[in-house]
Amino acid sequence: MIILYTFISEANHQPLLDRYLPVFSQESKQNILRYRRWQDAQLSLLGKVLLEYGLKTYYNISDIETDVLTNKKPYLKGNDLHFNISHSKNLVTCAIAEYSLGIDVEFNDQKISYQDFIFQMTDKELQEIQNSEDKMKQFFMYWTRKEAVIKAHGAGMILPLDSFEIINNECHIVGEKFFTKEIFIHKEYHSCIASSDQKIKEVMPIIKYIEEDILL
Repeated sequence: MIILYTFISEANHQPLLDRYLPVFSQESKQNILRYRRWQDAQLSLLGKVLLEYGLKTYYNISDIETDVLTNKKPYLKGNDLHFNISHSKNLVTCAIAEYSLGIDVEFNDQKISYQDFIFQMTDKELQEIQNSEDKMKQFFMYWTRKEAVIKAHGAGMILPLDSFEIINNECHIVGEKFFTKEIFIHKEYHSCIASSDQKIKEVMPIIKYIEEDILL
């Protein structure tokens, strides 16, 4: 598994658009340009760019075509590799593996209060957070695990966070078992990966920062 990440830059926004929009599909162009804020547009663009860069650099795959399943989860057409993209604040990351997975990153926003999200937690999860010495760190661990599992499952917003419980980095969703693993990408962000394949419990992913200049 490889995990690539980079940060958005306003100075590089137009050069990135000039470089990649002409080679992206019409659908990808529309998805990127529909955003009003340059930050959102660039996060979307860089997710696709990191995917292409990762496939070409680490798997020698140049021509890729993506599509979405009926549950809206994206996949690579005609290829056994899997990928997932996540972004938060100024960071965007792309994970690529030989098995289905989900990745979630969350900015360590100290303005957030875990009490605002109590309605999305089970009683046991809430107790775990409240009993922790660092409640906000525990909250972000809870949040990234849940989001990574939802993305690995592919259910999206139709699966409430409090509808399943992760214990010892494992959980069940409608008879399917999922595993989670916390990873470190950047000190200002919390991050986690998840998969229905238990290989993820032991995996030591290659985590690489890609400077935007390399992508231009």
